[in-house]
Amino acid sequence: MPLPSLPDLTLEGFRRKLANVDALPQLCVLGVLSGLLTGAVMVGFRLLLDLGALTFMPDGDPENFEGLSPLLRSSLPLLAVLIIGIFLWRQPAAARKMGVGHVIERLSYHQGRFPLRNWINQWWVGVVSVIGGLSAGREGPAIHLGAAAASGIGQRLRLPHNSLRVLVACGTAAGISASFNTPIAGVIFAMEVVMLEYTIVGFMPVILASTMGALVAMLVYGSEPAFQVPSVSMGSLMNLPWIVVTALFVGLLAGLFIHVAKSSGIRGLPVWLRLVLVAVATAGVAWWYPEVQGIGYDSLDASLTGSLTVDVLFALVIGKLLLTGLTVASGIPIGIIGPILVVGAAAGALAGLVGAQLWPQLAAEPGFYAMLGMAAMMGAVLQAPLAALMALLELTHNPNIILPGMLAVVVSGLTARQLCRCDGFFVSVTRQGLHPLQQPLMQALSRVSVPAVMERSLVRTQRMVTREQARALLDAKPVWILIMRSTDDKPTLALKAADLARALMDEQLAEEAETSSELIDLLEVPGQRLEMAPIHLQATLSEAFERLNDQAVDALFVEHGHRPKQKRISGIITRGAIERYYSLK
Repeated sequence: MPLPSLPDLTLEGFRRKLANVDALPQLCVLGVLSGLLTGAVMVGFRLLLDLGALTFMPDGDPENFEGLSPLLRSSLPLLAVLIIGIFLWRQPAAARKMGVGHVIERLSYHQGRFPLRNWINQWWVGVVSVIGGLSAGREGPAIHLGAAAASGIGQRLRLPHNSLRVLVACGTAAGISASFNTPIAGVIFAMEVVMLEYTIVGFMPVILASTMGALVAMLVYGSEPAFQVPSVSMGSLMNLPWIVVTALFVGLLAGLFIHVAKSSGIRGLPVWLRLVLVAVATAGVAWWYPEVQGIGYDSLDASLTGSLTVDVLFALVIGKLLLTGLTVASGIPIGIIGPILVVGAAAGALAGLVGAQLWPQLAAEPGFYAMLGMAAMMGAVLQAPLAALMALLELTHNPNIILPGMLAVVVSGLTARQLCRCDGFFVSVTRQGLHPLQQPLMQALSRVSVPAVMERSLVRTQRMVTREQARALLDAKPVWILIMRSTDDKPTLALKAADLARALMDEQLAEEAETSSELIDLLEVPGQRLEMAPIHLQATLSEAFERLNDQAVDALFVEHGHRPKQKRISGIITRGAIERYYSLK
C-alpha cells in the first residue's frame, strides 16, 4: 500500500497554492502576518506623532492647538506647507500620490504593488500635516502605510498577484482597526471602500488581519475606544423626522465637501498659489478657532458631550470642512476620514441644539445627533453605508443607535449621491459607469493567478527539426510545442503537438522524409499556430486577459524567473482557457 504523499511545505508550493481561488488556509496565514505588521506600523506612526508633539505642543498632546498662542498656532500651517512644498514638490508627480486614493489606484491598475518612495513620503508628510496644524487626519496615512507594508510581504516573497490584492485589503483593515479600535469597521471599510467586493475567501484573511491590528494597538494604547461616547438614546419616536432633516443637512455638507475637494478651478491654479491659499486660510481661521487644526478628535469628543459653544460648532462645520476640501484640492496629500468625522459630529450637534429649541420635551440630546452626524457624514462622503454603521456601533457600544443610524446614513448617502451628484470620494475613475474594481469579469479573473489555469505540458524547439528530433519532442507527450524564432522581433508561436503527430503519420511526408535529408519546417506543418506574448508567473487572469487584448495575440507563454538570462517558460495560457475558467465559475 503506497504511503500518503506529504504536503508541499516549500515556498514554491506555497506560491502554487496561492495561485488558486480556494487558497483560504494560506491566505489566512498571510492575514495574520499582515495584521501584526500593520499594527506595528500604525503604532510606529502614532509614536512619531506623539514624538513630534513633545517638541512644542502643550502636555505633548498633538491635538492641543488650543493651548498654543494665536501667533504660534497660526505660524504652524505656514511652516508645514513650506516644508511640504519644498521637499515634496521637488519630486515627480507620481511620488506625490499617497493615502487611500493611492491604495485604490495601485490595486486597480498595478495589482497591489506599491512604490517604496511614496511609502517613505507618507511617513513624514502624514506627521508634518497633522503636527503642522493643517486640517488632516491620520487614517489615510495609516491605510497607505499598512496596505503597502502588507503588500510588501507578498512582493518580497514573490507571491502571485491575486494574493497581493488580499494583502492590500488586510493592511487596510488593520490600519483602520488600529486607529479607532474598531476591528469590524476596519473589515467592512476594506471590502466596501477599497476592494469594492465581498467574498468569503477575502473576508476571512481580512478579519484575522483586522483582529491582529487591533490587538497590537491595544497592547500599546489599551483597549479604550477612540472617543469617549456618552450613553444616550433616541427616546421618543418623534425624533425620527428631525433625524431625516439632520441627515439631509449632513448629506448636503458631504456634497459640498466633495465638490470643493475635487474643484477643477482650484486644481488649475499654479502650485505656489494653491499652497499659499492653504497656508493663509488655515492660519487665518486658526487664529480665532484652533479647533479646526489637526485631526480634531478632542473637538469630536467635546461635540459628543455637548461642551462646545455654538460658534465653535459653526467653525468646525464650515471652517474645517472648507479647509479640508481646499487642502485636498490643492494637492497636499492628507487623510480626510478624521476631519469628516469631526465635521459630521459638529453638524449633528448643531442640529440637535436646534431640535432642542423646537421640541424641548421630546428632542434627544445633542450628543445623540452628533453620533448620527458623524456616521452620516462618513457614509455620505465615502458612499460606504455599512462601514459607517459598523463604526457607529463599535464606537458607541450601543445597539439601540443602529435603527436611527441606518436612517441617517441612508438619507445622507442618497442626498450626496442624488441631489449633489457625488460618487464615493475615492471612486473617481469609472468605465461605463463602473470603477475597474467593480467590473464583474475583472473581479472574478483577479482572484486567480495564471499558474492555476495554464497548461504546463509543453516543449520548446527551433523552427527546423529532423524527423528524429520531431519524434523525440512527441515522446515527452506534450500538449503544445513552442516554436522559438530566430530574432526577438518575431513572435513566439505555439503548435498543437497533435498536429505534428498527425503530420508525421502522413504517408507522403513519411516517404519524403525517408528519401530526403531535408528538415521539417514546423511553420509549414498543417495545423493551428498561436501567436504568443510573454507574461510573468505572478500575474492574475485579469492581467493575462488584458495583455491578450492589448497585444492582439491568441495565447501567452508564462515566464518564470526575474533575471533576463535565467527566465524559463513554465506554461501556456490561452484565451479559451480563461473563458472556460470564467464560465465554470
